[in-house]
Amino acid sequence: MKKQKRDLHHRAYIRGYRAGMAGKTKGLSMQYHENTRPHWLAGWREGREDMWNGLTPVEGTHKTFSMVH
Repeated sequence: MKKQKRDLHHRAYIRGYRAGMAGKTKGLSMQYHENTRPHWLAGWREGREDMWNGLTPVEGTHKTFSMVH
């Protein structure tokens, strides 16, 4: 099995980042388990910040895949 499939925290972070870049609300974090919710919220915050700074979703996607946690 690939590492990205096993690392639930990183996967939650990536999904939060994508939600932030898409302009979704942080209320979506409630669907995540309490152990992964902080990672989702951290990704969401960074995604929102990148969106406000003018990063396009494509640039953001490349950014998330190059991050190492």
